[in-house]
Amino acid sequence: MDYDIIIIGSGPGGYVAAIRASQLKMKVAVVEKADIGGVCLNWGCIPTKSLLRSAQVFDDLKHASEYGISVAGELKADFSAIIARSRSVAEGMSKGVQFLFRKNNITLIRGKGRLAGANSVEIDDGEGNKTIKSAGHIILATGARSRELPGLKQDGKKVIGYREAMSLPVQPESMVVVGSGAIGSEFANFYQSVGTAVTLVEFLPRLVPNEDEEVSRQLERSFKKMKMKIMTGSSVESADTSGEKCVVTIKTPKGTETVEADIVLSAVGVTTNIEGLGLEEAGVRIERDKVVVDEWYRTSVEGVYAIGDIVHGPALAHVASAEGIICAEKIAGLDVEALDYGNIPSCTYTSPEIASVGYTEEAARAAGYEIKVGKFPFTASGKASAAGSRDGFVKLIFDASYGELLGAHMIGANVTEMISGLVIARKLESTAHEIMKSVHPHPTMSEAIMEAAAAAYGEVIHI
Repeated sequence: MDYDIIIIGSGPGGYVAAIRASQLKMKVAVVEKADIGGVCLNWGCIPTKSLLRSAQVFDDLKHASEYGISVAGELKADFSAIIARSRSVAEGMSKGVQFLFRKNNITLIRGKGRLAGANSVEIDDGEGNKTIKSAGHIILATGARSRELPGLKQDGKKVIGYREAMSLPVQPESMVVVGSGAIGSEFANFYQSVGTAVTLVEFLPRLVPNEDEEVSRQLERSFKKMKMKIMTGSSVESADTSGEKCVVTIKTPKGTETVEADIVLSAVGVTTNIEGLGLEEAGVRIERDKVVVDEWYRTSVEGVYAIGDIVHGPALAHVASAEGIICAEKIAGLDVEALDYGNIPSCTYTSPEIASVGYTEEAARAAGYEIKVGKFPFTASGKASAAGSRDGFVKLIFDASYGELLGAHMIGANVTEMISGLVIARKLESTAHEIMKSVHPHPTMSEAIMEAAAAAYGEVIHI
């Protein structure tokens, strides 16, 4: 065998699996046809956070007088410079992954990989040259791309996906964003913040529909405060791009409405990159566009594994990374604990941010739990008031019988930095008593966690 492991795809699943496998003394190669670090690092997680940070700075400057600071002259967002900074950040992170490959003696092979019989990968370099490399184990980590709606075909110019939204040459005056999941909400937030008039369209009755209902309502209030137009329970029927502007026909609960916009951003989820991998020829089982795997990410073909967005589970970078580590450790023969998909944190980096883990209130009741719910608003937080970030709250859900933490739902400034502690608390089966009796530092936003736990049992101090 040329290698112990060949990994097809260098995203947060693939490159993390490669590094862990190398640490475990295996000889590893990664096959990548495009950007090192995958979509997340180059066209997703990292560059979008750069854009959102620029929007946040711009928004802070617009409200500088509230903090006793006078800003002279006209305040203007330099859209091209914002985009350039975002691309620079992504490029730097991609170079960082390449450094990690060199540091860990991982072979990077440029080209498109596909299964080619038992323990073999065929690599096409795109210039007519094909080579075969062998390995005892092959991990598929090819990720996903923007999903297209049948009536909303992306042309990359007027109807775009998330990739084009990160690198538009000119800031649009108006935009329709279709879909209010994490991708749609974050881009809607960014463009509205820098001066584009955004209409956000969501098919389901509320924004960020996978989050707690109260979180959805708070985000809608915050977006409307930004003057964003919100259309829930609505669907885009068509987009006429023949004229200077897009004419978008939207079916709403009150009837059909037409909206004109420079750009339509389709953010209705992702579809897996499993075409051209030779899966069917190899006998790899596929179900609903996902590769079927067991708890150790083994496919139906011995020696072939799959992780990340191409398998069933949340399409999140940190999930792919966790799966990659587990897969590599299992191949190495370590005693491995399977991933608990019920304890995966979800983060949306809007302003205010959203973070959650575990059961929502509705889901906990549907699962048969008797629950206690504690909620603490950031309007009662001294740190939030001092920072000028009073929108939002922390909401905790406990099993009434034993006090065990079942779920946590937060919306507010920097809550994505606070959720990890509650992920650990759930893994350790912590109770409300243990949370409320753990002293939290003052003044911090995280005090709201202690207060929310106390609120569930009638012991809250500051509301």
